[in-house]
Amino acid sequence: MNPALLPPDGPPEPPPPLPAPAAVAPDPPPRDQPPATVRAWFDAAAAAMIPVDDGTLSTARAAATAYAHRAKADNTRRAYRAGIRAWCAWCDRHALPCLPARATDVVAFLAAERGRGLSVNTIDLRRAALRYLHFIAGCPVPTAEAHVAETMAGIRRDAADRGQLPAKKLAATADILRQLLAPIGDDLAGLRDRALLLVGFAGALRRAELAAIQIEHLEPRARGLRLTLPRSKGERTGKMVTVALPYGTTELCPVRALRRWQEAAGITEGAVFRRIWRPPCRGDGPPPPSRLGSAAIDPGTVARIIQARAAAAGFERTALGGHSLKRGALTTGMDRGVHPTRLKQLGRHKSYAVLDEYLELGDPFEGHPLSGLL
Repeated sequence: MNPALLPPDGPPEPPPPLPAPAAVAPDPPPRDQPPATVRAWFDAAAAAMIPVDDGTLSTARAAATAYAHRAKADNTRRAYRAGIRAWCAWCDRHALPCLPARATDVVAFLAAERGRGLSVNTIDLRRAALRYLHFIAGCPVPTAEAHVAETMAGIRRDAADRGQLPAKKLAATADILRQLLAPIGDDLAGLRDRALLLVGFAGALRRAELAAIQIEHLEPRARGLRLTLPRSKGERTGKMVTVALPYGTTELCPVRALRRWQEAAGITEGAVFRRIWRPPCRGDGPPPPSRLGSAAIDPGTVARIIQARAAAAGFERTALGGHSLKRGALTTGMDRGVHPTRLKQLGRHKSYAVLDEYLELGDPFEGHPLSGLL
C-alpha cells in the first residue's frame, strides 16, 4: 500500500467554537433591535449554562430555558449560529428588521444565499436557524408561511435541474468492506483503521459515534461486546443506547480486530480510536516510529480514514464517506433478507422513512414484483 494515499490524521480546521457559557439566562429577546444585538443575544442563548439552583423562581426559569437549548446537539447549534450570523449581516446590509423577520425578507435572504452558491442543505439549515431564532424569542415564525415553503421547493427543483443535488455516498457493504480491508497492513495505523471499519460496520455506527467510543463504553459478553453510546443522534430524548458487537468467524469479526488494536496500542482506558502521527525525519536515518495520542479522533478524521482506505483499495476517494459503514451494514442486512423491523433496530431509527434513506437498493430487476408475468 502506498503511504502517500493516506492523509495525516492531524485534526481538521476546527469549527467556530461556541461562545463561553453564560452563567445566567440571556436578557429578554431583543425584538426590534439592531442585528448585532440580535446576534449577540442568540449566541448567548445557544450557550447558556444551567445555573446553580438557589430556590428562586428566576433561576428555575433560567434553568428551564438552558435545558431547552440543550435539546439541540452541538453541531446543530453551531450551524444555527452560522445561519443567524449570515441573517443578521444580510439584514444589516439592507437595513431590514431582523427580529421579528418578515416572510418577504426571509425568502429574499434564502434566494440571495442560493445566489452566492450555497448548497440546498445549507439553505435548509439557514431556514431552520431562523425558525429556531423566532421560536426561542417568542415571535411569530415567518418560515411557516406558504411562500417560504414554495421558495425552498423552487430552490430544490432548480438544483435538481442543474444536477446539483448531493449524491449519496457508496454503501460499504460486506463485499466492499472486504476490499477495503485487503490492503490494510498490521502496523499501528492499520490495526486501528481495521478495527474502526469493522466496529463501524457491525454496529451500524455514525462517524461521531465511532469517534466518541471510550473503553468504559465496552462491556464483554459471552457472544461479543456490548457498546453503550451515551449519546446518539437517533435518540432525541437523551437516553443511552446499547449496541451489540457480535463475535464473528471471518475476517470481518469486529471484536477480535478491536482487541488486536487495543493490545498493540496499549489502550486500557480513555478513547479507543486515537490520533496516530509520524514525527518528521531528521537527517538520513530511519524514519521515527509512529506516535499514539491520548485524545479521541474527531468525526472528520473518521471520514478521512474511510476515504483514504477506499482510495488505497482502488475506489474513488470521494465515493465513500462517514456514513458509508452504517449504510453498508443496513444494505447488507437488507440483501440478506433481514426483516425491516430488525434493520430499523440495528440502525436505531425512529421511523421506516428515515431507514429508507440509508438503504442502497441493489439490482432493481432482481425480485421485480412483475417478474414472470410480463
